[in-house]
Amino acid sequence: MNNSFNQDIQNELNHREVMKWSGRPKPRAFAASSLIIFLFAIPWTAFSIFWIFAASGFQVPDFDEGFDFFPLFGLPFLFIGIGMLLSPIFMYSKAKKTVYVITNQRAFQLYCGKRKKVKSYAPEEIGHIERIEEQDGSGNLYFATEQYATKRGTREVKVGFLGISDVKMAETRLVTLKGLTNE
Repeated sequence: MNNSFNQDIQNELNHREVMKWSGRPKPRAFAASSLIIFLFAIPWTAFSIFWIFAASGFQVPDFDEGFDFFPLFGLPFLFIGIGMLLSPIFMYSKAKKTVYVITNQRAFQLYCGKRKKVKSYAPEEIGHIERIEEQDGSGNLYFATEQYATKRGTREVKVGFLGISDVKMAETRLVTLKGLTNE
């Protein structure tokens, strides 16, 4: 872990708070989490391009007769598609600016981009702990849920530490924080 992250972590710790574990997500694992968005973006973007050309009559605009603005209505959809196509790059970059920390008082995710963003979870907010481990010992550790309002009701999303190197050690520290074992 680089020194700037260590300093940022120390600045986040409260009085009598001691760091028990810290780790950073693997950028490739983080980028892979946006694979579904990327795959959806391929036909979306292709159709947006097709629609723009179809709306222009599959012709290069002739400015002598004035300009038809109708094809430009497809541009927002094209830009959304390009953004979705670039989502793995955005996620890769986000992973390089993220660190996960478990202390004796809480678990938190620290993002140090243009703005610092901290998501903290107190022991009482930690619910069912789920570890998904790869053969190399890396993996994801889910420990909370967040609810989002949708048109059809609420949607629950698992929250945790994604793409970490030693997922079992992180789980051990999280279980200790939750109070299931003494350390």
